Amino acid sequence: MTLVNSVVAWFMKKRIHQIELFQKFPNEVQEEWFEQLIASAENTEWGKQHHYREIENLRQFKNQVPIQTYDTLRPYIERMIQGEANVLWPSEIKWFAKSSGTTNDRSKFIPVSEESLEECHFKGGKDMLTLFYQNRPDGQIFNGKALTLGGSSQISPLNAATSFGDLSAVIINNLPMWAQFHRTPEISIALMEDFEEKIEKIALATINENVTCLSGVPTWNIILCKRILEITGKKNLLEVWPNLELYFHGAVNFTPYREQFKKLIPKDDMYYLETYNASEGFFGIQDTEEPGDMLLMLDYGIYYEFLPMENLFDEQPNTLSLDEVELDKNYALIISTNAGLWRYQIGDTIKFTCLSPYRIQITGRTKHFMNAFGEEVIIDNAERALSEACRQTGAIIKEYTAAPIYFSDDNGGGHEWIIEFEKKPAEFERFIDLLDETLRQINSDYDAKRFRDIALRRPLVHAAPSGTFFMWMKDRGKLGGQHKVPRLANNREYVDSVLKLMSEVNV
Repeated sequence: MTLVNSVVAWFMKKRIHQIELFQKFPNEVQEEWFEQLIASAENTEWGKQHHYREIENLRQFKNQVPIQTYDTLRPYIERMIQGEANVLWPSEIKWFAKSSGTTNDRSKFIPVSEESLEECHFKGGKDMLTLFYQNRPDGQIFNGKALTLGGSSQISPLNAATSFGDLSAVIINNLPMWAQFHRTPEISIALMEDFEEKIEKIALATINENVTCLSGVPTWNIILCKRILEITGKKNLLEVWPNLELYFHGAVNFTPYREQFKKLIPKDDMYYLETYNASEGFFGIQDTEEPGDMLLMLDYGIYYEFLPMENLFDEQPNTLSLDEVELDKNYALIISTNAGLWRYQIGDTIKFTCLSPYRIQITGRTKHFMNAFGEEVIIDNAERALSEACRQTGAIIKEYTAAPIYFSDDNGGGHEWIIEFEKKPAEFERFIDLLDETLRQINSDYDAKRFRDIALRRPLVHAAPSGTFFMWMKDRGKLGGQHKVPRLANNREYVDSVLKLMSEVNV
């Protein structure tokens, strides 16, 4: 296998020159994709409705196509699921990535065209390997197998010719032969729908494999890894897979999970590579060994616009192009893609950490924040504050969620946190104070509302029993795949639901 590893590594490195090209000419590459997308869709129903043939520049595009959400595109997507062609995109759409729902629907079904599979998702997968080998030329991952913990898929009940599933399942179903040969477990196990049965089957099927690479959402990978250690009786994963050297992760901030993985994989040079691969497209890859941000991938058939968060609720919000963005400002991500998503607001917020090349961090969701009192706490604030509280108290967090406590006759407002610890803090009250103090340091709006407890009192924090969030996600039918615990909410839907579960368990 050494020869195969060397040949693949050489092939991947050739891609580096193209990546360097879009780093050097980012605006030109984006403009070229903009023109290609408009030209490709001008004869679709959407293209005709919005007069794509007349569009000559971005200004016209913005004037003729309003910013879209899933709810505004849903009627078109439903027709595509039923098999109608040439609606949002000219090529046939056979696959739809199922993701968490909107206000009106339990699930969203995001079209995945052949072009987006090849030019976006698969290209991103190859670039993950390319950037790994760029930084680790002596990498040996192709001498073994890649263990991917994905979701499941099924045929659409509306049309036997179309299928849907978690993005990971869509990708696994369509992988080229060389990639199928490199992965484990076999596809019938990888795509099982029952998550708990899947974990058991994967564990038994892979403990004797030479696994060199892991990929998937950290939450679910930790559950799999712990089950493997239970079955084998080993102390850590290196005793099971001694050649393990790489973990591709994404979907959630890795900071709360880092200490858990250090225990599971006690290897100083273990390579952790973050990706930003959403149902709507593959957007970013960590291109340096140091964690913290990701290179914005500019040649994947996606045209980007960036909406400043302060303009999010404007009647006609003005978006910015790549050459207009600033460092450390929060933007809602707006995309137009080679799967027919046009000026689509995906719901994520990002900030730029570097403008040459363009590197980003995910800061949260446009709907996942706490702002009941004007405090504007976003996920990035929460992760930083929790990380500092953990650092100073020795705590390790498994999962958490938080929401406002509304004013009442007897009490002022506040924030209520439910945290499940892998390792509880040595001093719980100090942990709360550190969480509060760090939020005050990094968020001036929060600090102002906390002044003399006028609008916000000290946070209320519950330490949830082990397994609470797993049971809660299971009850909601959200185990595995790309499902994740909602971190922050501006209402009490999630917090009250978890508290109810905790009270029932304790009865």
